[in-house]
Amino acid sequence: MRALQYLSAQQLAVADVPERPPGSGEVQISVAFAGLCGTDLHIYHGHMDARVATPLTFGHEMSGVITAVGEGVENWIEGDRVTVMPLSWDGTCPACLAGNEHICQNLDFIGIDSPGALQERWNVPQETLVRLPASLALDEAALVEPVAVAVHDVRRSELAPGDRVVVLGGGPIGVLIATVARHEGAEVVVVELDERRRAQIADLGFRTLDPAAQDLTQAVNEWTADAGADVVFEVSGAAAAVASATSLPKVRGTLVVVAIHPQPRAVDLQRVFWRELRILGARVYTRADFERAVELVADGVIPTSALISRIVDLAQTDEAFAALESGKAMKVLVDVAGTGAVR
Repeated sequence: MRALQYLSAQQLAVADVPERPPGSGEVQISVAFAGLCGTDLHIYHGHMDARVATPLTFGHEMSGVITAVGEGVENWIEGDRVTVMPLSWDGTCPACLAGNEHICQNLDFIGIDSPGALQERWNVPQETLVRLPASLALDEAALVEPVAVAVHDVRRSELAPGDRVVVLGGGPIGVLIATVARHEGAEVVVVELDERRRAQIADLGFRTLDPAAQDLTQAVNEWTADAGADVVFEVSGAAAAVASATSLPKVRGTLVVVAIHPQPRAVDLQRVFWRELRILGARVYTRADFERAVELVADGVIPTSALISRIVDLAQTDEAFAALESGKAMKVLVDVAGTGAVR
């Protein structure tokens, strides 16, 4: 069977790898579509070489159909349409024992720490499966995982209807956070440098700000009658965004750190003190977040057609990464099953 493997920085190969039947407690999925994200881009550039074992079949945003079940599998049969919550925890560390299994101190993030979805047949533990409704197209269903990220981020923020929200960074996760927050009743502004992305975001009905052309603090103060935003999401991963982030929330407002920052950033702690700000980290998701994400995608809340910029074959993944990095694409899917959906 075909699998896309990461070999070294910017070196990918489509390889023929042996197919094995699912083991005890596992199911085998015929992967239909897999999405590419910022974490995959970090892997592609070699930024995660200290963590990954090569050759690595990566990918963790996906949809597919069960083709075989292993011994001991219950409640799943061949033909079931599924996605995967790609987390495997040990259940014994302090985080797990405190009920925070999704951020287990020894977490196996499947698709990074172990083989992922960019292969025609993928064996996964039955505990990771999330059922998809029959009405949901499999290309759209490949967006469930990033939507679950956004659901978790918004849930962590504890925003309320009527809150004013600033999203720093208008990439796929930023747009999904903005969409989920708006669905929860918030008013949302998205801050994005790239003119092309700002236009795409505006077409989705969001107000946008250009941080290169506008003073963000002044713009947010004008929008909020000098109060400041209720919630700010830092999704850009940029040092300049972090430097400005604490100037935007209201007194006792909330700053949620979503982006993966490759190095420590300078933070204005004087502002944190002065306004009694709350700073939260938001990482991955829980099963409740995943199930809510399925509902949002299936109900049409998520503008999937606007977000899916391209669909490519496994062999075109280098080209797909270039499109993502240039900002020319919002979300790229890989047609792993070879359905002919390439566009």
